[in-house]
Amino acid sequence: MLTTTPSGLTKVPATLIRHAQRDAALIENRRQLTDTLAEAITEAGFARHFVPRRWGGPAGDFTSLLHASANVAEACASTAWCATLYAAHARLAAYLPEQAQHDLWADTPDVRIAASVMPPQGAASIAQNGWTLSGTWSFASGIAHAEWVLLASWTLPAIPSEQPGKPREHRIFAVPRTHLTTIDTWHTLGLRGTGSNAVQADDVHVPAHRSMLLTDLIPPQAEGAPCHTVPFSMVAGLQFAAPILGAARGALQTWISSMSERQKTDGQEVPPKFQQVLARSSGEIQAAQLLLEQAAHHADDKAPTPLNIAENQRNTALAAEWCAAAVDRLFRAQGVRAQADGDPVQRHWRDITAAAGHATLGFERAATAHAQAVFVSRHR
Repeated sequence: MLTTTPSGLTKVPATLIRHAQRDAALIENRRQLTDTLAEAITEAGFARHFVPRRWGGPAGDFTSLLHASANVAEACASTAWCATLYAAHARLAAYLPEQAQHDLWADTPDVRIAASVMPPQGAASIAQNGWTLSGTWSFASGIAHAEWVLLASWTLPAIPSEQPGKPREHRIFAVPRTHLTTIDTWHTLGLRGTGSNAVQADDVHVPAHRSMLLTDLIPPQAEGAPCHTVPFSMVAGLQFAAPILGAARGALQTWISSMSERQKTDGQEVPPKFQQVLARSSGEIQAAQLLLEQAAHHADDKAPTPLNIAENQRNTALAAEWCAAAVDRLFRAQGVRAQADGDPVQRHWRDITAAAGHATLGFERAATAHAQAVFVSRHR
């Protein structure tokens, strides 16, 4: 086992930001990261961020991931999306059996992992010494540059005769990417550069030790670094909201620069309607950042009580809504200028619109969970 503990995401290298700025339009056209960006993400420490220390990772915290992801997303949301999910998927992989973790990280903690685990897809059948996977799994972000993939399927209990009546199980499998076929399905409004294509498995054998149940994440591990003792439901929304926050900040700064240039050219004060757009949108984005910082702080330092978990779900969903509303206002205020191909505010708007539609950030479900937690806690 590796024993070094490299630093976490305390500061995003300027080279990654420069590459993200330079390649933002290119990866939109290619609909996947460039090789240079993928390597820069790895060198910045995203892939290793949640890898356990015994494998050479820093077992990092959620606050630093939030800030690192948002900083990258100011330049390119697709880059930040892939980077953040490479980190998040390594945290999920840390729940696999020890032998599977050895398969992933024995040589290096810098392993990029893609995933398609929600909802379960494809088919898994019991085979000798493991499982056989067949079928198609959608939306595997960053798949082109991943080395491993986590896939989920519904399965029956391993020994049905000994567990009569037991319901089907949500099982997750770790598969080398080279054992899968990528299908070109990612043609979207926003987040085009994430390359979230589908993958196909044709009777792929997975050893028994490379699988786990979703219930292994709930409750989390009783021992270990703080990042590995946090319930999945407490942090699931944070990994998708962080790039949204950064993209919103990037849209705001671009909009301000555009308005400044127009003011300089026209020699007139910014009209009141644009002053109101600036005040409302900047306030909503700052408020969203405060909510996400609180959610990250709770994940890092608070006990995972039902109320804390529900508050994180509420905060991440609400922050995504506020960022989307703020950037939609900025986009519309630009008028026809924002309709031009290559307009940076439009790109951020498209990316945020796509990201905020992720099911994990649905406010209705978060509100229900929050209300239940609030009233249960009051009746105790």
